[in-house]
Amino acid sequence: MPDIKDEKLAGKGKLRIEWAEKHMPVLRLIRERFEKEKPLNGIRIGCCLHVTTETANLMRTLKAGGAEVKLCASNPLSTQDDVAAALVKEYDIEVFAVNGESNELYYKHIDSLLDSKPQVTMDDGADLVSTIHSKRTECLKEIIAGTEETTTGVIRFKAMEKDKALKYPIIAVNDATTKFMFDNRYGTGQSTLDGLIRATNILIAGKNVVVAGYGWCGRGFALKAKGMGANVIVTEVNHLKALEARMDGFRVMPMNNACKLADIIVTLTGDINVIDKQHFELMKPECIVANSGHFNVEINIKELEKMKKSKRIVRNFVEEYTLADGKRIYLLGEGRLINLAAAEGHPADVMDMSFANQSLSAEYIVKNKGKLESKVYVVPEDIDKEIARLKLNAMGIKIDTLTEEQKKYLASWEMGT
Repeated sequence: MPDIKDEKLAGKGKLRIEWAEKHMPVLRLIRERFEKEKPLNGIRIGCCLHVTTETANLMRTLKAGGAEVKLCASNPLSTQDDVAAALVKEYDIEVFAVNGESNELYYKHIDSLLDSKPQVTMDDGADLVSTIHSKRTECLKEIIAGTEETTTGVIRFKAMEKDKALKYPIIAVNDATTKFMFDNRYGTGQSTLDGLIRATNILIAGKNVVVAGYGWCGRGFALKAKGMGANVIVTEVNHLKALEARMDGFRVMPMNNACKLADIIVTLTGDINVIDKQHFELMKPECIVANSGHFNVEINIKELEKMKKSKRIVRNFVEEYTLADGKRIYLLGEGRLINLAAAEGHPADVMDMSFANQSLSAEYIVKNKGKLESKVYVVPEDIDKEIARLKLNAMGIKIDTLTEEQKKYLASWEMGT
């Protein structure tokens, strides 16, 4: 039985799902083909993803392909309860997700999904697959392969592969060019800024905004914050990324220095305790701290709790921590993904490509059953290119093609200067 907040929210959710669909033309084309060809017929797919309008359209696409689909949340605060209701009531897709669910209920929902013995897994952060490997190993015999949506999950799976702990193949959807260059950069960039503004309603222009991590997500957020008039400072541990940030026009310095200047700090690293006790001590009063990495580990909230003299909620998603010296620090969204905790996540336009990758990767997995090893694979290049082609067509954009002479030139070594 599904576990959602309230079926009465289904009407609102259906309207929002339909609105998102208008901005997901690639996924719509795939769904139309899936309805005719049924490439996933009879396949049980277990999905641990953010329960949003965009994800709902992915679920509809998988079901159109003939799959038996079940969905649980990949983050306790990212579920849109009206969307969950619509999936259950309007689209007959079983969902286990409630916004704000406890950690205990979160894992209970993962267990409920696994009770269906999925043959293909779709994960966002690797909680589903790690649960299978640690507590629900009986599921392994049924599984063909899985996919992973985000950087954090891919890092975990590559570590499992290195330790020879990974028991079935994983396709790193996150590493598809049509995913990370667009979803991570433009999607995370815009939605992180959206969540920050919705939670605080502050003016970004003129603020010192510290961006922790200059991967694709950090690049995107830094670009958007700069566009809003912020003075952007980047912190990094990678020399190449730090150099790139400087060449992109941003100040680069260690967090110990940056936090003294910051009006706002946003972490986008995928690592633990990026903001730690010493940083809270060095921050100037009224500093706003938020996280847009997948898990709520980037800000050391346990240390902040120890340091506080008092705490209160001053706005939705804004907790005010008063320290012993009277300094106030503001934590957004409980340190969870601010773009989903306080906003709606990525725009449908970029999730269109991400979830097109998920759909076609699921089809690829079924077609190649038994041929893949227990390791992490990149999305096949032909799938990546086809998604880019479909997206350009949907946008009405045409590009040049090489002449036979140009193809010959590029393929030869004899024709020099």
